[in-house]
Formats: sequence, structure tokens, C-alpha cells
Amino acid sequence: MASSLLRLRTPLSSSAAAVLRNQRALRHATPLSVRLMSTEKQYEFILTSRPADGVALITLNRPKALNALCTPLFNELNEAVKAFDDDDSVRALVLTGSERAFAAGADIKEMKDKEFSEVFKGKFLESWSLLTTIRKPIIAAVSGYALGGGCELALMCDIILASPTATFGQPEINIGVIPGGGGSQRLAHAIGKSRTMEIVLTGRNFSAQEAADWGMVSRVVPAEEGSVVDAAVKMAALIASKSAIAVQAGKEVVNAAYEQSLQEGLRYERRVFHSLFATKDQKEGMSAFAEKRKPTWTHS
Repeated sequence: MASSLLRLRTPLSSSAAAVLRNQRALRHATPLSVRLMSTEKQYEFILTSRPADGVALITLNRPKALNALCTPLFNELNEAVKAFDDDDSVRALVLTGSERAFAAGADIKEMKDKEFSEVFKGKFLESWSLLTTIRKPIIAAVSGYALGGGCELALMCDIILASPTATFGQPEINIGVIPGGGGSQRLAHAIGKSRTMEIVLTGRNFSAQEAADWGMVSRVVPAEEGSVVDAAVKMAALIASKSAIAVQAGKEVVNAAYEQSLQEGLRYERRVFHSLFATKDQKEGMSAFAEKRKPTWTHS
């Protein structure tokens, strides 16, 4: 017994001690399979990830259909953006598709046999506009085709970045209908009446450069700068680094400019500006500026 105690009191070698520590750690560790399991919900038609601090990325994922927008896809998209909007750790979102197609339009196979009573009573496409109720900024990263519903989806976002390959259009006139997801209205706000009339009535597509020249997209991301998704994530990360309350207030007042007269908009902007003086981030931001230091936001 004494010899056993003596052996136990003898100092362990560094390698033996490391093995013992590892064995003890493994006994108390959470199983690896649980720790590595993603906390993001898995969807059928979209992919979600968090590529940067405060940033959520949603990728449309119907590659065989060029990301055609069907009701199940939009239901998943609405669910995902709502979940991210409710998540305080997410402060900006990026929405994208594939290199070939952001979204090539609505799923014609889904709607071709519908009747008036069905689409009217069922409020067909009305749920698409739920995206515009999200308070956090959404950046569309557009490559390839963004036609019909795809163009409308991009227009619902707050900022649009386009790759040089992006092609926009509202070709519904070619199948005997008109835009039904907001294209005629949001496009007119973005590029004016005459150009919108041309696009809607002729069904012609327009390029990323035209969209940039007309003010519909923020900018075209050149190939030498990398992918448009990388540029959108970088922009989203920059936005996410600001005060979340100020960012959401900024989005709210800019959107109000499209729904109110100039005088009403100016009055509303001042009220929201004044309200920010009740936040901790206003005090921190202005104090940091005066003290020549970087602010530490609490988003409160």
C-alpha cells in the first residue's frame, strides 16, 4: 500500500499529465456531434448561414428551376427573414441566388391553371410583400437572371448590388399578364414612369449597367473586386457594426420618403431623429466622437 501511495505521489511526466488532462476533459465534454450540430433551421428551397458577425445570408436554392419563385419557397423565405429579424445577434441580411440566376421569375407551372376566384380569395402573391415589413436592412446580391418575380424580389430589398452578369426584366406581358408582385409600382419609384412603361409593356430585359445608370441598383460590382455576394456581405458587416437602433431608424425614414409628401417626410424624419436622443447609443456615439475614440454600441 505504501509503495502504491509513493508511486501516486511521484510527479507525472509532462506527456503523461497531458494524457490524464485530456481523459478528464473528455469525460466532462459535450459529445462532439452535438457541439458541431448547426443551430440554423434546415429548409428545402433556401440555405441560411452567418458569414460575418451580425450578418445573416439567405441563398435561394432551386437550381434546376433557376430559383423560380414558388409558394413553398416564399413561405420558407418569409419564415427565415422573420426569424433573423427577431434575432438580436443579426443586424443585417443578405439575399442572393446562384451565379446563373438570382431568381428567373415566378413558377409559371404553379400558376398557369389557377382561376380568378382562387387567386382573388386566396390573396395570391400577397405574402410576397411580407419581406418589406422586416425592420433590419436587406441587401440583394444579384447575379444572372432577375426576371419577373426575381426582379420584384430584388426591388423589395433595401439595397441592390449587381454583378456584371445580372439581367433584370418584367417579361409578364409575354405570357398575357402584368407584374403582380409589385414590379410596376416599385420599378416606377426606382426608374421613373417612362422607363417602367417601356419595360412593362415591351417585356424587354435590361442590363446591370442600365440598372445602375437608372438608379435602381446601388452599384455594379466589377469582377476584379470578387463576387457580388462577398461585396454584399462586406457591406452588411459594415452596417452591422453600427448602432442597430440607428440603422433601423435610418431604414424607416428613407422608406417613408416613398410614401409621404416632402413636408410630411421632413417632419417624420425630425421626430425619429429626436427620438434617438432617448437611446444609450446616441449618448455613447456622441461621447465617443467628442473623446476621439471608437464607440461601443449596446444597441439600446
